[in-house]
Amino acid sequence: MARVLYISYDGMAEPLGQSQVIAYLERLADENEIHLISFEKPSDLDSPERVAVPRTRLASAGIGWTPMRYHKRPSAAATLYDVARGQAMALWLARRLRTEIVHVRSYVPALIALPVKRLTGARLLFDIRGFWADERVDGGIWPAEGRIYRIAKRLERRFFCAADHVVTLTEASVPVIKAFDYWDEPAPPVTVIPTCVDLDHFAPPAAPPAPEPFVFGYVGSFGTWYMMDETMALFRALLGRRPEARMLIVNRHEHDALRAAATRADIPAGRVEIGAASHAEVATRIHRMHAASALIRPCFSKLSSAPTKLAEYLGCGVPCIGNTGVGDMEEILEGGGTGVALRDFDAASLGAAADRILTLSEDPAVRARCRETALMRFSLERGVADYRSIYSQLTASL
Repeated sequence: MARVLYISYDGMAEPLGQSQVIAYLERLADENEIHLISFEKPSDLDSPERVAVPRTRLASAGIGWTPMRYHKRPSAAATLYDVARGQAMALWLARRLRTEIVHVRSYVPALIALPVKRLTGARLLFDIRGFWADERVDGGIWPAEGRIYRIAKRLERRFFCAADHVVTLTEASVPVIKAFDYWDEPAPPVTVIPTCVDLDHFAPPAAPPAPEPFVFGYVGSFGTWYMMDETMALFRALLGRRPEARMLIVNRHEHDALRAAATRADIPAGRVEIGAASHAEVATRIHRMHAASALIRPCFSKLSSAPTKLAEYLGCGVPCIGNTGVGDMEEILEGGGTGVALRDFDAASLGAAADRILTLSEDPAVRARCRETALMRFSLERGVADYRSIYSQLTASL
């Protein structure tokens, strides 16, 4: 049994925190003593109903939870403030709980954890979730030659060098990590654990959706990376082939932007249904879909990206349109016969993808292939087993 302090800069009141943090920790807690620090959006912290869901789940699993308030503006100063508060809290908890492993989810939690490792001797599990500093540049948030990026890359080096084990989301990112030029000694062990989901929950419906109308789906936010206009253009190409088609978008915060994007794509009013859903409701929304989208801007930092929505779609037996240059997506979709991986986003490429996904969605075996791929790659139980093994290795090294 390991004593673990888990640090996440994502909130547990958000669907992502519930699916990608709590779902793992609930299962790991049967063999380990776990305490969680998370940073919650003020709107969530101020809502007893939103906080009640994660609080109940964590308490039922015997997991301690310290929710801290997330600060957004001004961006750099707010993050530094959160880091300072997080370091003080993490160090206090680590000493009180005699923490053996600090498990950090991405770069900001890694910065919070450095004093804990240095002052307590706890092992550091660096769960990178992506090349965060490069994501900020590739997303146009930071300039490539800017001071903040240079500082972030120096910190990245410290995180990797301090890590006793590294977890990454994709096989495509492993050679990049091992090729870093700053390893004085052999790189720490690297394990690939993609964004897994509960495949008992994200399972195919008892019966597939009716053939008409064809429903093209999307789950989650678009934000910086997911390609809203290209997704709408893809649906417009589908409409040209299936005039009865509808688009179902499950999204919390971007409804006005989505309606504007639909208008730009010349999609008739009433053909796009947009609505929010709790994490528990997402699977039933996916069950209405014949195919779904996960188009992500391809760039260097996305070599380490494994979108959760892809695992959710495939778990429910829904084929997907994605694109090359993003983690292991091409291999998963094209190699497994579970979808289409776009190489370009011009009208001809979108039209060809629309033709292929329509044909694929009519294949009577496609839903079984999607489910089999999900079980092989994205099973939550498999991911949890990998984390259990890492925890055991780290405690054995103390």
